[in-house]
Amino acid sequence: MPLKAAVSIRADQTLGAISPHLYGHFAEHLGRCIYDGIWVGEDSTIPNEGGVRLDTVEALRAIKAPNVRWPGGCFADDYHWEDGIGPREERPRRMNLWWGKEEPNHFGTDEFIRFCRLVNTAPYFCMNVGSGTPFEQKSWVEYCNYVGETHYAQLRQAFGNPGPHNVSWWAVGNENWGCGGRFQPEEYAKEYRRFACYLRRTSPIPLQLVGCGHTTPDWNRRFLTTLNCWDLMDHLSIHRYYSRGHQTDFTDDDYYGLYAEASFVEDDLRTTAGALDDIVREKPIGIVLDEWGVWHPQAADGLEQINTHRDALAAAGVLDNLNRWSGRVTMANLAQTINVLQCLLHTDGERLWKTPTYHVFDLYQAHMGNH
Repeated sequence: MPLKAAVSIRADQTLGAISPHLYGHFAEHLGRCIYDGIWVGEDSTIPNEGGVRLDTVEALRAIKAPNVRWPGGCFADDYHWEDGIGPREERPRRMNLWWGKEEPNHFGTDEFIRFCRLVNTAPYFCMNVGSGTPFEQKSWVEYCNYVGETHYAQLRQAFGNPGPHNVSWWAVGNENWGCGGRFQPEEYAKEYRRFACYLRRTSPIPLQLVGCGHTTPDWNRRFLTTLNCWDLMDHLSIHRYYSRGHQTDFTDDDYYGLYAEASFVEDDLRTTAGALDDIVREKPIGIVLDEWGVWHPQAADGLEQINTHRDALAAAGVLDNLNRWSGRVTMANLAQTINVLQCLLHTDGERLWKTPTYHVFDLYQAHMGNH
């Protein structure tokens, strides 16, 4: 006997506006995401503007990329932003502590802002709470946003940026339960307060401050209970990666299993929203899913992996969930933009090609800003 199904559409009821920020991206100093993917240098034969490769810019502009998170990820937990400003030949070379290899610091704050302006996307900076200091992060905000004659404002101007960068989105730490310092939630809450209390007073423009959460409900509840300073936080972030089987040689069970794994994103959103509703009464706190995507076991050196239509369909399922949760989710960032994990683009020298996931973001453009 054939099964019957019915769909009811209530055109007069909306869940909320779908913020374009739900279709955001993530670029970390990992593998070939930054170097080769975004930055080729001003002397490269690859077409570029100020060292930023133009085919990448054009591809991201075409899908109206709303924001890009940078510089990490775990890389941010050992990144000291002053290493990446000034004449490139004078910048120190550092260890890339979490991802191996060495970091030349040729792509820093001003280069990232140049990239964002070319793409017409909003910068989302991730601060170093794990090994940084409150003064260091406050000074980064001052360098980016302050207009005046202070040391850091003048430093920005001396390096060719007379106007402010006007960065409004700042994550106060990354995965502070892990590579960001292995804090207990109560410890991180105290560190968050210590860092965040200086940031708003430094910036002449309003800031969107993002606290680091966890997909474990108990961790978030303990963090929120200890924090209890809602003037210092606007959003709480969570991460979700998933995989099932081989990246290309997968079974039918793996094929459908990946979609089941991706559906856990909605469970994460529900439990995070529940913790916020139970503990925070003073103002609404948004949920930021600032790392998500397929992470295949085969992703090795530089975390490069093959992207197939299976990955693209899983991404579509996550975007559908984000659209449904648009009343609570304020930003999301696919990991990662270029050459790493579930990327939109791959490069090989002068060649660039788009992954199946890129085409999902292209198709879903129509949802941005709708209800």
